[in-house]
Amino acid sequence: MTNIATLLKSEIARVARKEVRNETAGLKKAVAAYRSEIAALKRRAGELEQQLRRVAKARAAAAPADTDPAPAKALRFTAKGLATQRRRLGLSAHDCGLLVGTSGQSIYNWEDGKARPRARNLQAIAALRTMGKKQAAQQLAALREASPAKA
Repeated sequence: MTNIATLLKSEIARVARKEVRNETAGLKKAVAAYRSEIAALKRRAGELEQQLRRVAKARAAAAPADTDPAPAKALRFTAKGLATQRRRLGLSAHDCGLLVGTSGQSIYNWEDGKARPRARNLQAIAALRTMGKKQAAQQLAALREASPAKA
């Protein structure tokens, strides 16, 4: 009887291995297909990244030729810097406002940090940095002559 039991046991094991092999064969095929699909997607992503880099290089090379280099430089503003420039030039807030194209109150607000100047005012503030006292006085005189009612 033990002979039949061992035979039956070995036959069940053989049939079970055969069934497992049949089941895993389909899974192996699916895994192989997925891996090849993933590899193809990786290759495609690499090609697209390479194209993107080429386009970015071409755009970067073409951009400086199309634009003026002056606007590309970002203008920084600090309230302390404006106050220092105003003192260096010996200007009142009203006079500084005339040069920048705004009111004296705006200058006070910018220096106190209560407000920030607009982009068009940043250009004029940047121009103050390159001015000397004499040049600032000349420009103020010219502005006052041009509009005597506001002075």
